[in-house]
Amino acid sequence: MKFGVVTFPGSNCDEDMVYVLGTLLNQKVERLWHKDTDLKGVDVVVLPGGFSYGDYLRSGAIARFSPIMEKVIEHCNKGGYAIGVCNGFQILCESGLLPGTLLHNNNQKFICKNVYIKPESKSAAITASLDKNKGYKIPIAHGEGRYFASKEVLEELNANDQILFRYCNENGEIDPSYNPNGAEQNIAGVTNKTKNVFGMMPHPERASDEELGNIDGKAMFESIIAQLN
Repeated sequence: MKFGVVTFPGSNCDEDMVYVLGTLLNQKVERLWHKDTDLKGVDVVVLPGGFSYGDYLRSGAIARFSPIMEKVIEHCNKGGYAIGVCNGFQILCESGLLPGTLLHNNNQKFICKNVYIKPESKSAAITASLDKNKGYKIPIAHGEGRYFASKEVLEELNANDQILFRYCNENGEIDPSYNPNGAEQNIAGVTNKTKNVFGMMPHPERASDEELGNIDGKAMFESIIAQLN
């Protein structure tokens, strides 16, 4: 499988993604620049975390107009896969590839800490191989991570098995008290109707190396690889 990791001006998790996918998981990885108009035949496009274009206007609002995004949208509309983490999730929402949007955290502060998330979707590749009763320990680092969507969209997400993760505690228990940013229904990640575009605020690439004492995030990449191979 071939992954393509996009770098925008302000990305800061692109090399982490390249390391995890290429070195730890032995996958083919292409580095893609935001001005590229060729995805180089990748199977999965990865939009990493960071602060694309300094998060001016809104997070992801300018990156959405980078030349490469036209090709990413085309790739996804044809059934190709994409995953956006943190800022990448924001870009996918701004691009219309994922429903909803990400608002400022309810405490109006940047939050950087470990949280727990529980896999929900049974049909999405990123969660299909995960333990649905487990709380996975994954770091967050964002100022605009509060997932928001209309009541109608939320009902549709629940009905179509499109919610990837919800914030929970270490035992997998979901409650508003474990919600770090005020996200609607504790939502930490969603997928589109056709289950080929994934977005999540927590950073699985920061929990994939044994040297860091936590490999919960590695299981999410392994799930994608196992389901798509």
